Amino acid sequence: MTRTVPTTPYTDQKPGTSGLRKKVKVFQQPNYAENFVQSVFDVIDGKAGATLVIGGDGRYLNRDVIQKAIRMAAANGFARVVVGRGGLLSTPAASHMIRSRGALGGLVLSASHNPGGPDEDFGIKYNIANGGPAPEQVGDALYARTKTIDRWLTVDAPDVDLDSMGEVVVGDMVVEIVDPVQDYAALMETLFDFPAIRAAGLTMAFDAMHAITGPYATEILERRLGFAHGTVRNGTPLEDFGGHHPDPNLVHAHALYETMMAPDAPDFGAASDGDGDRNLIIGRHRFVTPSDSLAMLAANAHLAPGYADGLRGIARSMPTSAAADRVAQRLGVPIYETPTGWKFFGNLLDAGMATICGEESAGTGSDHVREKDGLWAVLLWLNILAARGQSVDGIARDHWATYGRNYYARHDYEGVDTETADALMTALRGALAALPGRTVAGLTIFTADDFAYTDPTDQSVSSHQGVRILFEGGSRVVFRLSGTGTTGATLRVYLERYEPAGGDLDRDTGDMLADIVAAADEIAGIVRHTGRHAPDVVT
Repeated sequence: MTRTVPTTPYTDQKPGTSGLRKKVKVFQQPNYAENFVQSVFDVIDGKAGATLVIGGDGRYLNRDVIQKAIRMAAANGFARVVVGRGGLLSTPAASHMIRSRGALGGLVLSASHNPGGPDEDFGIKYNIANGGPAPEQVGDALYARTKTIDRWLTVDAPDVDLDSMGEVVVGDMVVEIVDPVQDYAALMETLFDFPAIRAAGLTMAFDAMHAITGPYATEILERRLGFAHGTVRNGTPLEDFGGHHPDPNLVHAHALYETMMAPDAPDFGAASDGDGDRNLIIGRHRFVTPSDSLAMLAANAHLAPGYADGLRGIARSMPTSAAADRVAQRLGVPIYETPTGWKFFGNLLDAGMATICGEESAGTGSDHVREKDGLWAVLLWLNILAARGQSVDGIARDHWATYGRNYYARHDYEGVDTETADALMTALRGALAALPGRTVAGLTIFTADDFAYTDPTDQSVSSHQGVRILFEGGSRVVFRLSGTGTTGATLRVYLERYEPAGGDLDRDTGDMLADIVAAADEIAGIVRHTGRHAPDVVT
């Protein structure tokens, strides 16, 4: 029987680029998680008789919120809920599950690459029927509902045994506990040449960072592709990710980097993040930036069976380097520059306008799902390595010799006071009109703008997506505030220098970007506004 629980709104439940992310203790407030889940259910149509997918990255609080969400789904008229065993589903696997089951949507419980544990972060994201994140209009309606909600619905039922596969009934709704890995692994086998990868004799190291991809990587890499036992490191998902930050960058995956820079390094190294949608790619003695990885994957995707017919288009987020643009030009396919957030790619993928998409924040994916997909990128790299018979370093050098090189880095200033960060961006936007033609740190500004995007599929407009400063010669700096943190603001500064083919293609990235770093501080007044003389993280 449905039970109505009175509640009062919280004022801080505005979803960011990837749902609602807050500290665990915030979500543990009375009715906090329930208010948000009920608001999701209140703004979506078609719940009666529908299927809902629920799963997450295994972080602290996942199991508690899943139990609440199951009972609430039963009270709100869903006919079936599909849950990954143990409450586990990587974000790309959840996207695939929504699509393959014809579900109305799904609740993805994760704070992605943010740390986990009782004092750390938690998150809830709603994905729609195409398997992708809810579009802005749904997010706006959801936020509006959180501000007026006065009740949530549930049924009185015991907790479901999340660790036993099979079906149980909660209220009038069927709850199906499924293997979280098998359907996703089967999808990967349709896209890539597993026999060729097995036959190539490659060695690798994969760091799952005690996060969700551990079981997926163990099944696919060690069992199906035959890599040695122990190839997958830190493969058991833990509620606090082993006390580490599950972000696959050179700071938080430094042990993997050291392995790959050693004299006896394996052929290939990779890592993924908390919920499995990001990736880190390192060859023996060669780190590949996410922007370069997107370009190299796009240039070589035809070597994998799932992409043998070529690409319909390539999409990248605005802060991502322009390396992929040059690949698109050579392939004769469109390139789309979108705001940050995978939901913008989803429209292009659904419309058949793009095949491969990527973000500088270590997210790449294709039209096989509607989320970025860390293991997908790893497997495409392995397929390319097997097909070309070259090292990662050899492929990178060949690519730069053909297309030129976009030296690239992102500087993150984390936990900046929100008012301070907003003041910096406001001042920067106010100075845009006067910047073109100005010379800063030896660089002449060609143009400057506040990026706005008109979606070619529905003509919707997204404004104020980040400030772009473009210098003569193809270099640039981009400033934006991130929506993925839980405290303060993260100022992200994206630095890019283009060196054409035949130029200086194997220099230290820091050296090549030094003048752009100086220009960025002079233009935006980073030290003056924040008091920070160096970023917290460089990727």
